[in-house]
Amino acid sequence: MHLQTSSQPVVDLGFHNCSCNWGTHLCGLYESEKERDDIILGFLGRGDQANDLGLYCPTERTLASFSELFKSRYPESENHLDDPDRFRFLDARTLYYPNGSFSPPEMISGLDRFFADTQKEGPRNIRGVVDMIWSQESKTPGVEHLMAYEAKLNRFIPGKPWVSLCLYDVNKFSGSVIMSVLQTHPYTISGGVVTENPFYQEPDRWLENNAPEFL
Repeated sequence: MHLQTSSQPVVDLGFHNCSCNWGTHLCGLYESEKERDDIILGFLGRGDQANDLGLYCPTERTLASFSELFKSRYPESENHLDDPDRFRFLDARTLYYPNGSFSPPEMISGLDRFFADTQKEGPRNIRGVVDMIWSQESKTPGVEHLMAYEAKLNRFIPGKPWVSLCLYDVNKFSGSVIMSVLQTHPYTISGGVVTENPFYQEPDRWLENNAPEFL
């Protein structure tokens, strides 16, 4: 099933025959480890087959256990996991709060530098996926501003050869957090289906109502 999400080329998401277009920010809502792993493995595995760059921040499973699963499903890609031109694996601290605190503007600036670096030798498609449970477990200063960052991503990603997938376990996040997730992601994956999200709010509107200091 294809969902038109932008005017950019089509990207095969790698699970349940779903596709969208580059320049898309999605949230994945899941209830089981299998559901989560099917999304992550399919998304990154299909990307490796297409020579896309995979950016993954594992927090609910170790990198070693992910690698074992990935190699069992994609044995032809076994040697690619150690290639930084194929995959970049970052822990939550390195990606989200390298200086000890979380800052939405600094995150966007860091992603902008990362994107520029990946494009130096020519256009390169990027697939980013993160287990967002780190934000529930972290006591890092500024983590309460996570949704402001999610809102700002909706200005950063469009127009780029980038698909960003933020995964949320509905059993571990409160209903109010999940509603904020829905308000800051224009598209959702739930039950293996990609849909346009009716709860989504444009980033400036969401920030004005919830975090005006980040406008």
